[in-house]
Amino acid sequence: MRLSSLTDYAVVLLGAAARHCGGLARQNATVLAEETGVPLPTAQKLVSRLAAAGLIDSARGTGGGIRLSRPPASITLADIVEAVEGPIALTSCVDAATHDCAIEGNCRVKPHWNAVNHAVRGALAGITLAQLAADAPMAQQMKVEA
Repeated sequence: MRLSSLTDYAVVLLGAAARHCGGLARQNATVLAEETGVPLPTAQKLVSRLAAAGLIDSARGTGGGIRLSRPPASITLADIVEAVEGPIALTSCVDAATHDCAIEGNCRVKPHWNAVNHAVRGALAGITLAQLAADAPMAQQMKVEA
């Protein structure tokens, strides 16, 4: 399983926003794009998706910019992945609208995919934007907490 580069860029942009006053002050998307190296058109596309998902607030004009809609500790990696990629589903067979599987009628694994998806989502939900934005790598953070 590999996340798209768009999701990776979303995490990078939100991490930068979180480091600026905990993400509560408005930041200019252009400045965040320059700071992170994310191309500006990509950053603008992500601002739209992240705002639609309710992870950031966005305002145009003087005094405008973006800011996190809630504290970084309450935004999870699962929230970000779902904002960009959609619902976490490792296979398409769990999507009620998709019926393109040649073995669907005989598949004994299909009933178990929701449990797998739930486990993956749970793992991603256990990682917060605050952790991802911290200066210390998560492995060091976990040693300190232990």
